[in-house]
Amino acid sequence: MNRVLSAIVMWILGFAAQGGEAPDPRDGVFSADFPYESRYAEVDSQRLHYIDKGEGQTFLFLHGNPTSSYLWRNVMRYVEPSGRVIAVDNIGFGKSDKPDLDYTYQTHYKFINGFIRVLNLKNLILVVHDWGSVIGLDYARQNETNVRGVVFMEAIIPPSFPMADLTAFGGPDGLFAQFRTPETGKELLINQNLFVEQLLGQGALTRQLSKAELDVYRAPFVDPATRFPIYVWPNELPINGKPARNVAAVLAVGEWLKTSTMPKLLQYASPGAIVPPQAAGWMAENYPNIETQFVGYGAHYIQEDNPEAIGRGIADWYRRNFR
Repeated sequence: MNRVLSAIVMWILGFAAQGGEAPDPRDGVFSADFPYESRYAEVDSQRLHYIDKGEGQTFLFLHGNPTSSYLWRNVMRYVEPSGRVIAVDNIGFGKSDKPDLDYTYQTHYKFINGFIRVLNLKNLILVVHDWGSVIGLDYARQNETNVRGVVFMEAIIPPSFPMADLTAFGGPDGLFAQFRTPETGKELLINQNLFVEQLLGQGALTRQLSKAELDVYRAPFVDPATRFPIYVWPNELPINGKPARNVAAVLAVGEWLKTSTMPKLLQYASPGAIVPPQAAGWMAENYPNIETQFVGYGAHYIQEDNPEAIGRGIADWYRRNFR
């Protein structure tokens, strides 16, 4: 212990002597590199892009809006020693095909379900975020014998969703209300690409993405014609009873989470966006066999703020529960 304390003191004094501030200890975990080979699977005559590395226990990473498998690049390095990591781009996102579809939740679910079937993935641990959480948890609900555990963060599930109204999103005059109004929504999300440039690029992180990182997120949506899937997702959120099909889907996931004894890990940040600490506390009390892990400060895209805490947390939870 004395040796550790001495090292800490010397570290602090070293920076003080140089007249500088101690660096952010997270800096070394942020990389724009995506050191994985691209692969493609054909699902319903469309190509889904994915990466696949390692052997053993399969961890399947699912993303939301407007990201891709790239979101998980700095998380997966800490999970790789535990098994096989697979991250897939949703249809219409990343390097996956962008056909003319409705891009509803049900369409996305169909493609991910097909992806799991085509690759014959078994005994999964699902790691999910944003809309990927609904897709993954709904899959786990309907395929319990093929899923060993679930890890979720910033998830679109109770108690945060379904929402009675838009109060938590700025009310009837807020940004999400504008997203859900056809004319303004299309202008902001398709013409201005605001979800990528503002929410992901600036508003929902505690750090600033590098140009190289943001360029990767921009790349699938350079042409405004490709941005329709980004526009659809905010309109799929179950708010004020609409769309009813998604209210039903999210409520079904919530009821399953309340009864299933499948191992669960919730990772959350402060202040969070849709899963603040108080929601994490509610989940800890209402979802059996769940562990909750505070991963640091962050809003919605917490993988870009705290990838090491998230990745090491997943690996440690897996070691304690499955090995």
